[in-house]
Amino acid sequence: MVQIDDKLAAAAFRRLVEHLQMRSDVQNVDLMGVGGFCRNCLGDWLSEASGGALSKAQAREAVYGMPQDEWKARHQGAATPEQLARMDASVALNERLRAQRKAELDAELDEALEESFPASDPPAVSRPES
Repeated sequence: MVQIDDKLAAAAFRRLVEHLQMRSDVQNVDLMGVGGFCRNCLGDWLSEASGGALSKAQAREAVYGMPQDEWKARHQGAATPEQLARMDASVALNERLRAQRKAELDAELDEALEESFPASDPPAVSRPES
């Protein structure tokens, strides 16, 4: 992954949050169906990144720009069966990709360890004569 300066990453994150607040017409179920994440995910990631300084509710409020329940009452409509099906397929894809990425990282680590500590024949073990 390309390293991004924290100041730049924070500015991009703020812009994304501002954009999502502005686009209240875009439902979370649609974001999940197309992109595999939604406002709730972003809030949860923020909470996790805070190391406990922000609860999920506080982090989601930061993302929504208001308490989540208030946003839902103002902007969230009922999801259609098609939206729910797309979301379910996207969540399943997230899980497959996450497992694939974990396997790739594990393989890279195994290879790096092999290169660092090549296997060799263990030294002979002998018992001293009594």
